[in-house]
Amino acid sequence: LARPYYPLSALLATAFLLVRKVPPLCQGLPSQREDGNPCDFDWREVEILMFLSAIVMMKNRRSITVEQHIGNIFMFSKVANAILFFRLDIRMGLLYLTLCIVFLMTCKPPLYMGPEYIKYFSDKTIDEELDRDKRVTWIVEFFANWSSECQSFAPIFADLSLKYNCSGLHFGKVDVGRYTDVSTRYKVSTSPLTKQLPTLILFQGGTEIMRRPQIDKKGRAVSWTFSEENVIREFNLNELYQKAKKQPKPREEGTEESPSGQAAASPLAGETKKDK
Repeated sequence: LARPYYPLSALLATAFLLVRKVPPLCQGLPSQREDGNPCDFDWREVEILMFLSAIVMMKNRRSITVEQHIGNIFMFSKVANAILFFRLDIRMGLLYLTLCIVFLMTCKPPLYMGPEYIKYFSDKTIDEELDRDKRVTWIVEFFANWSSECQSFAPIFADLSLKYNCSGLHFGKVDVGRYTDVSTRYKVSTSPLTKQLPTLILFQGGTEIMRRPQIDKKGRAVSWTFSEENVIREFNLNELYQKAKKQPKPREEGTEESPSGQAAASPLAGETKKDK
């Protein structure tokens, strides 16, 4: 949370508060207060801030990680800031909107770089790897780096890989934001409107067995919370792990490719943090 993205995002989220409450920034600002005090909120501003608080509380009920909670607070705070600045002065609103756009284009949320037992696929390796050994069960995450939902789920999926990876159960990821043909082949839409990212697919014998979230007739994802408990329950990971760890070592062990593109040694068959 100490990386530049979060302090800058916090600054944008509290911009109106600073402008309205801190002298001399607040001097000369228009105010609808009866006493004319430009350095305090008027009743309409308080109303907007209370409405923002209610929305954040409702959204955070479904949040799993700290990053998701903070992300919701930042996002809706920026929306409220934009409304408040436009209400105060259209020029200030346009300036704030410009700063937000520049921030989104130049400052990306930090990617998860912690420990994991995950193989990163490209468009050329995913089919080959899934078909390499039919005895191996794969759980593959289809993700995009620009998706905040994928970024929030990354540490959860990494933790699952540390607990459940073994000789017969492997975890993989493929960036469908980069490899768009993979999204087409596996019918995972990258449109933000469909809310299909991230998508988890279970492969056995190289064939898709199930996926989450499920897709309705309109091509939209059925609402599903990407928590560790839900993944374990829906994919029956405990039973899969017990069966998979009894399998012999696959015929050919590859290496894992880290997010930075460097190869890392693959863990020994059946040896994970769950076993240690």
